[in-house]
Amino acid sequence: MAVEHTNSLSVYNVILRAHVTEKATHLVERKNMYTFLVNRLSSKTEIRAAVEELWDVRVMSVKTISRVGKPRRHKMREITGADTKKAIVVLHSEDRIAFF
Repeated sequence: MAVEHTNSLSVYNVILRAHVTEKATHLVERKNMYTFLVNRLSSKTEIRAAVEELWDVRVMSVKTISRVGKPRRHKMREITGADTKKAIVVLHSEDRIAFF
């Protein structure tokens, strides 16, 4: 018996915020690629659906990058930073997202 795994996140829980850096701004201007910090449990298909629904654009491809938090020392203790997941979304050449 195969059990189906359903991890349906709300559209508003998939994308946490836009990741605006110098490199991300360069990607927007030159290649129409937008970067977002996303929920670590979200998949590429969920990210694609969320971007298309929130901004009414056509997504061509999605690339994801998972980053493990760095260990750091604070006084006598070692702590680790938060694990994050970043998505780079390529839009159709005619579509734009206004807030970048």
